[in-house]
Amino acid sequence: MAAAAVPQDIARRAVEWMVELQSPPVPDELLREWQQWLASHPDHQRAWQRIEAVNDRLRGLGAGQQHPAPALTAALLAPRGSRGRRQAVKALSLAIFTGTLAWTAEEHLPWRAWSADERTGPGQRRRVALADGSRVALNTASAVDIAIDGAARRLRLHAGELLIATAADTARRPLFVHTAQGVLAALAASSARFAVRLYPHATQVSVFDGEVALRPASLAASPVLQAGQQALFGSAAVMPTLAADEDSVAWTDGFLIAKAMRLDAFVAELERYSDVALGCAAEVAGLRVSGSFRLDDIGRVLETLAATLALDIETTTRFSGHWRSGIRLAPRP
Repeated sequence: MAAAAVPQDIARRAVEWMVELQSPPVPDELLREWQQWLASHPDHQRAWQRIEAVNDRLRGLGAGQQHPAPALTAALLAPRGSRGRRQAVKALSLAIFTGTLAWTAEEHLPWRAWSADERTGPGQRRRVALADGSRVALNTASAVDIAIDGAARRLRLHAGELLIATAADTARRPLFVHTAQGVLAALAASSARFAVRLYPHATQVSVFDGEVALRPASLAASPVLQAGQQALFGSAAVMPTLAADEDSVAWTDGFLIAKAMRLDAFVAELERYSDVALGCAAEVAGLRVSGSFRLDDIGRVLETLAATLALDIETTTRFSGHWRSGIRLAPRP
């Protein structure tokens, strides 16, 4: 079926249904709503035929693997209602309905993150001790591969954020952190402590102890960040160096610290730790937030913001109210 035969909104909705139906638990009422949607228009049926054809291909690609491809597809996607899920659904829609599936999935979906050596889900954090004595902390929704051999210690960050405390290596092996934009290199002879965070098209590095060299993929120069410095870099450029902020890694202790942060920016940061979409109304986006907030109770943080800033908390649901899909801070009437 040609991609033009299915309107974009119907294609997106079909992919949403695919994801929901492969994300257990699936209530009976949800199945009935899907069946009603399917029967309500011929375009819905054509879109679903395309979905089924793609699922057949995925099963073939998944043959012989530990996890069947449809389950893999569902596992790759973020929790219901989250920004990550919405982005993944958009990417899947493009891949499925423009014929670019084969398998640009490596580009469009974080399957490498799903299969990484160490990973965390939204709101989760984890500490990992490496064989060489280095320590790695993973923030929310993060994924990293780890490889240590006789020549080097290598980490490949696929998603999220890490705080790394390297150990001085008796074998004098360098420690590299690979990202989509390039490579970070910590000197082997000394220890270093630094954070690495992935953005959609850039990597941010904050160095708290030691030195870390930046090697963007398409840039010949290799600037070195000293303790107390941070920088954002892409594959072909490095932004000016700024002062590193220890508060930026307060997540390792379960806190999010804000200093006169805009409400919209604070909510966007808080959303990283939430399993539902968070937002705020445009009228209150510029309000300022300061304080230390615990990440283990997002609801309490939102209640605190609402009380402090005199806001209302608006909740949206989907599928006849079964699932909470979004929370928004809005002005009180």
